[in-house]
Amino acid sequence: MDTELSFRDFRKIASYIEKNVGIKMPDVKKTMVQSRISQRLRALNIPTYEEYINYAFGKGVPNDEELVLMIDAVTTNLTEFFRESGHFDFMTGTALPFLAGQGKRFIKIWSAGCSTGEEPYTLSIVMQEFMQKNPGLVDGYSILATDISTKVLNQAASAVYAMDSIKNLTVDMKKKYFLRSKDRQSAQVRVKPEVRKHVSFARLNFMDDDFGFRDIIQIIFCRNVLIYFDKPTQEAVIRKFLDFLEPGGFLFLGHSETIFGMNLPLKNVSPTVFQRVEGGI
Repeated sequence: MDTELSFRDFRKIASYIEKNVGIKMPDVKKTMVQSRISQRLRALNIPTYEEYINYAFGKGVPNDEELVLMIDAVTTNLTEFFRESGHFDFMTGTALPFLAGQGKRFIKIWSAGCSTGEEPYTLSIVMQEFMQKNPGLVDGYSILATDISTKVLNQAASAVYAMDSIKNLTVDMKKKYFLRSKDRQSAQVRVKPEVRKHVSFARLNFMDDDFGFRDIIQIIFCRNVLIYFDKPTQEAVIRKFLDFLEPGGFLFLGHSETIFGMNLPLKNVSPTVFQRVEGGI
């Protein structure tokens, strides 16, 4: 295998990723991209990066299937159960009681950039706990979980995780919401059906003009995804979110993300939590 990705070929990949996914790939990312793309060379038994570029991009006719797999390989996916737990505390202590007080009996939630599924399953667990502790406030919920990577979506749909992924949960929570593998030598767990049944998965690219659904949503989680975009792209993506987030609904961003300097109908109600206000943009 050719051990070096040329800058010319790197910039072709970087340009494609930025144009189609919105993620900037500066030259300092070349080594990372080379390492990730090497997985595709091995899988396809292609000896050089140059030949891989020709295979993926073609000569006038791109290989769309391979380009999706290339995006899967290059984009970063990092997540865990109950990550940034303060958001879930705010959700149960403030957001859900507010929505229930507004007469919302069925809560629709969108996990935008769901990666391998820990976030949407966490949200389902949070909803289960809230409904059990507050009978009569909310009757039901659904969670749409989307990501651009087909690889992580397939993993998320399986709902199978390493035992270590739930090590920070209490023993009661583990027993209540997770199943141990029947093979006791396997250090794996699976999310229980009553949690899984409320979550649906779909591939979605934030750069698309049409997201392919028309639901009005009360809660959107999009955490640690926008950091990969430049400021104008971040604002454009959030504006698309607002097409679906109803007034009074809540947007949760990652701990290092902000809407500062953006002209959006959102007010800051908690660290990196925003509520949609009445009126247009």
